[in-house]
Amino acid sequence: MAEMAYLKALVYGRVQGVFFRYFVRNIARNLELKGYVRNLPGGNAIEVQAEGNKQQLEKLIEQLKIGPPGAQVKEVEINWSAYSGQFTTFSIS
Repeated sequence: MAEMAYLKALVYGRVQGVFFRYFVRNIARNLELKGYVRNLPGGNAIEVQAEGNKQQLEKLIEQLKIGPPGAQVKEVEINWSAYSGQFTTFSIS
């Protein structure tokens, strides 16, 4: 059985107004992850909460560090937690 996990990521830089949330949603859905992505106040950060297979979450983190064309990722903060099963899909909030 695959190890299941939950992560909260904060991505800083030029990450708003560059389709970053759609980028994250599409990758997360392709990786069969559940959770959400949203812009944070201030215009220079987004929050991602995702859960699922830990290996798939690590693939998501690699993509968060790159971002879509037009984005400039300065920093990615990751916090791991236990899998909760609280999400049914991956959405943009």
